[in-house]
Amino acid sequence: MAHAHLDAAAGAPLHPAAREVLEAALARGYADPRALHGPGRDARLLLDNAREAVADALGVRRDEVWFTSPLDAVQRGFLGLAEARRHVGTRLVLPGVEHAHVRHAARWWTRLHTGEVVEVPVDATGRVDEHDLVEHAGGSTAAVACQLANHEVGTLQPAGALPLPDGVPLFVDASASLGLLDLPAQHWAVAAGAATSWAGPPGIGVLLVRRGTRWTNPFPGDPEPQDFGGALPDVAGSLAAAAALQATLAEREEVDARRRRLVDHIRAVAATLPDTEVVGDPEDRLPHLVTFSCLYLSGEALVRELDRAGFGVASGSACTASTLEPSHVLAAMGALTHGNVRISLGRDVTEQQVEDLLALLPDVVGRLRSEVGL
Repeated sequence: MAHAHLDAAAGAPLHPAAREVLEAALARGYADPRALHGPGRDARLLLDNAREAVADALGVRRDEVWFTSPLDAVQRGFLGLAEARRHVGTRLVLPGVEHAHVRHAARWWTRLHTGEVVEVPVDATGRVDEHDLVEHAGGSTAAVACQLANHEVGTLQPAGALPLPDGVPLFVDASASLGLLDLPAQHWAVAAGAATSWAGPPGIGVLLVRRGTRWTNPFPGDPEPQDFGGALPDVAGSLAAAAALQATLAEREEVDARRRRLVDHIRAVAATLPDTEVVGDPEDRLPHLVTFSCLYLSGEALVRELDRAGFGVASGSACTASTLEPSHVLAAMGALTHGNVRISLGRDVTEQQVEDLLALLPDVVGRLRSEVGL
């Protein structure tokens, strides 16, 4: 049996539209698009075409789109809002389930400027209450972050319902969901996306800075937004990301309806396993992602055993050798933080792959529990 990749949230095969464009762009977009010579002008044209395509796909202005790495889009995007309002205060507010990239950036910046990070609690599904978030955003708050949907459990967040007080800007991390969900129509100032969420190249991120937003580069370099933070732009990757986004949006209704149906099936079967908790909102969630936790087991053991059987899944609660800390998302939700499996379905997943996984899963869980004496 061929290996079934069920970890699309961490990366999936390139969309065929992206692969075709990437090969062509590599032959033409190799030069520095900031250069004045002919090859540089060719590269600039390709990069501008990519920017135009992304802007059109997302319903934003062309001059609001910047290409960079996924990590840079998140950290530079969020901290750029904070840096521009440092004269107001050095307090950053975010839900307790934000991605580690956001949390690490917030802690670094507030340590640097003797500020404070306020993490707002979430409910059992992993959703923050919009009124709580707005209430915490007053006073000396420089910026607020709120993801569009949670990367680990799939729960949608109220990023479009946050009229923040006193001109406090909102950063939206859409790294796990752009291409799957539309951006909010209002209230946000800066947003970040990762091309992997729409089957684009893994090294490409998109930084969206709304026109008129006060934003200052928090890192060394030009104070204004720049592609790849001022480094040499990846022209071919950016164009491939734009092509994948367009193709993903064109097929989204059909593909996501199928993935949502398969995830509903996985959730139902996982819920029948003894001492197993399916986490995240069962309805208001990403269409392709499901997470469940099995009591008495380690997520790493489950991932390894399923991999041996030909299924690539992830563990959102995997401990790292350096920190030995469980998932902060599950902890914030009050859910089991061990024995955790995250399954995320790519556009090419088949019903048979899911059925094969579900047929195997009870035996794997039962066998691993017996090995630890349960």
